[in-house]
Amino acid sequence: MLNLQSTNERLEKKREAIMAWMKVKRSEVAIPIYGSVDIRDAGWKVGVVDANHFPAGFNNISKDDFQELTQLFAEHIHHHHPACRWVHIFPESHTRNQGYVENIVTIKRLIKQAGFRCTVGSPDLDEFGTLHGISGPLTLDFVQLDDDGELTVDGQRPDLILLNNDLTGGTIPGLQTTNVSPPPEMGWHVRRKSEHYACLQPYVEEMATLLGIDPWHMMPSWFVSQNKCLTEDSCRIKLAEEIDEFLDSIQRKYDELGIDEKPFAVMKNDSGTYGLGILILESGDAILNLSNRKINKLRYAKGGSDVENFLIQEGIPTSMETEEGAPVEPVVYLVGGEAAAWFYRINPKKSARDNLNSPSAIFTSASEATQRYGEHSQTWHALLSELSMLAMGAEAALRG
Repeated sequence: MLNLQSTNERLEKKREAIMAWMKVKRSEVAIPIYGSVDIRDAGWKVGVVDANHFPAGFNNISKDDFQELTQLFAEHIHHHHPACRWVHIFPESHTRNQGYVENIVTIKRLIKQAGFRCTVGSPDLDEFGTLHGISGPLTLDFVQLDDDGELTVDGQRPDLILLNNDLTGGTIPGLQTTNVSPPPEMGWHVRRKSEHYACLQPYVEEMATLLGIDPWHMMPSWFVSQNKCLTEDSCRIKLAEEIDEFLDSIQRKYDELGIDEKPFAVMKNDSGTYGLGILILESGDAILNLSNRKINKLRYAKGGSDVENFLIQEGIPTSMETEEGAPVEPVVYLVGGEAAAWFYRINPKKSARDNLNSPSAIFTSASEATQRYGEHSQTWHALLSELSMLAMGAEAALRG
């Protein structure tokens, strides 16, 4: 059985070829200004399990990474928006979430350190004046639409609007301009996780060929179950059959490779975020025996909208753990397509097979991480996250 931990030397030997390949691929698509990628590492398989165009959580990264992040922000903005002197951050309306506010505080600090004027606000937040983060208050600027429908800040138009709002509720007036990054069409009102995987697959396959390994080790299998209304027995029976067939295919691969694990799948909203409505499945029977409460939880998405399609994703058990045995997964932060910062999500109340993104999760920055679970950050975790950013660029091109 191939263990990717034993292939770091191979990856290092191919580093120049990887960098040359990345340079070509990055020239072919518009790389998003920033993003974050959740990685699961089983040792024998490392894969992207979530990819965010509008990342929160910058407050969880180490200050040791600020200099590189600042430099990458400066390079990206100067290259793609050469006339830019003023960046305005358009946030979510999470007025009571101190962690999210601190995320915006951190992004603002990075943008200012990169040499730009930086303001924060949205029409929804005009009544507040300030928001309270973990480190203190965040001053908001007055935002409104002018007569041309353009977003203005204190009566003037910023050079660049940095979007940190996932638009789950739909488009927002004033953001349909060319100076918004990432593009609003990548919001969850239209984006699909399955589209990301479809765009990621060819990049993973090319990289696997370059490295001489089976791409199965670098990406979870997946399928989309469309229009499966969980409230109707006929739909649930069909979905259960699809899940059993999917798990059987994974078991055959495990048997082929000598992997002593029971396969599982992760069922989630194909369009959405925040880890809402996620179900761990070891058989299709689990769908048939769902309680009404669990069905309602699965069907619920951020903002109260109903889930239409489900992504069924191969589960990757994490082999990473703390000294106390709590499961760990890395979250990689990227600017201009380059992995620049990490933090680690730890959840002592969950198992290695569970979704760790729950209220019981705690976060450790890369500078606090021990060698026990931080050793692959600069190799496989960075590589997979940078492939994910290429896929995000390809997604945007599809909607362009």
